[in-house]
Amino acid sequence: MKERPTVCVIIPTKNRPEDLQRAVRSVLSQTMPPQSLLIVDQSVNGISRRAVEVEYANATAQPDKACALTYIHDTTISGSATARNRAMEIADGDIWLFLDDDVILEADFVEQLLRTYLDFPEAGGVSGIITNYPRPSLQSRIWHSLFMRGPFHDERQPIYWSAERLRNSGPVRVSRFGGGLMSFYADAVRGNYFDANLRGVSDGEDVDFCARLEPDVVLLITPHARLEHRHSSVRLQDHWLRRSARGNFFLYRKIWNKGTFNRVCYLWLLVGYSLVAIVGSARRLSLAPYRALRMGQEEARSAVP
Repeated sequence: MKERPTVCVIIPTKNRPEDLQRAVRSVLSQTMPPQSLLIVDQSVNGISRRAVEVEYANATAQPDKACALTYIHDTTISGSATARNRAMEIADGDIWLFLDDDVILEADFVEQLLRTYLDFPEAGGVSGIITNYPRPSLQSRIWHSLFMRGPFHDERQPIYWSAERLRNSGPVRVSRFGGGLMSFYADAVRGNYFDANLRGVSDGEDVDFCARLEPDVVLLITPHARLEHRHSSVRLQDHWLRRSARGNFFLYRKIWNKGTFNRVCYLWLLVGYSLVAIVGSARRLSLAPYRALRMGQEEARSAVP
């Protein structure tokens, strides 16, 4: 490879020591290890830190696999958005790679990411591909195709569903990245922070962050940089309507609420959510789906007063 940029990996985490340990192991086992690893831990205890220290000790026994480790343990931080902001204040490196704490990178993930930056110098940000997202049911795909229109359409998911077919394909230009798998040239995002109003599971933080970049920042997904996203059992476990509505309504209230077309797309999505809530409540003989939708709406409203 030509002279390559240096990489700082940033991982926010909370109360997931086993997931974090696997993620860190995959980072430290890269064919081209990052220059530094920066972890911002919001956990209630030191179990996660001790797990990382074990992995780091094993890695530093191999000089070619070592990288600098910075570990911040602060229980006052609330949510991945504020944790990432804290990390960006002290991050080094030419490229900042943001990862979730429950991903497992293939061994050449960082190498392939860097190769894409070098081969496509116009790129300001590069993401990889998630290999273990199954294609949803036909019913779900029809619903998303019908109701997720305009700015609410997410071009990332079909790319992930086609991970195997796209294995040898070139990068795909996109408008947004997923927060658990995205990288940027530090100079392209320096001074741009995640929305600090988002607490806990910060749905919508990634799309909002990308939307506030300069218009000339090119974002690419390369199918050659591959990882698994093993959704942690510790994650929020409730009806999907809550998180979907919360993220999309947050984005609408903050960045997409201009123009007749966007407003029509928003109202149409609300119709789709309402249909799901009505049908789901009838099938369950429970108002849980309706309450999930209402809760998502209220949480979005509180994040964007």
